[in-house]
Amino acid sequence: MMTFDIKEQNGVMLAAVSGRLDTPAAVKAQQEIVPLLEHADKEIILDCENLEYISSSGLRLFLTLRKEAAAKGGKIVIEHINDEIKKVFMMTGFFNLFVIR
Repeated sequence: MMTFDIKEQNGVMLAAVSGRLDTPAAVKAQQEIVPLLEHADKEIILDCENLEYISSSGLRLFLTLRKEAAAKGGKIVIEHINDEIKKVFMMTGFFNLFVIR
């Protein structure tokens, strides 16, 4: 099961992403990320420490957030990705699209 745990802290949106962000989960997550899209003018930190897997649908979700942030002057930061997900980001060119720390 995949979860997006979203909270606001000091004007920054924090989203802890955990589980498997596969295609069915990404469809469900589109509803869950609405608060992030609404606050895309802020810095959004996606904490992926507990994210086990990401599919192309999951990547598309991250891209949606990035587009919205770019349009509203916000910023997406991705933290704590594991080596498997880092590999996916490198292969897809996503590594250059996001601030990853």
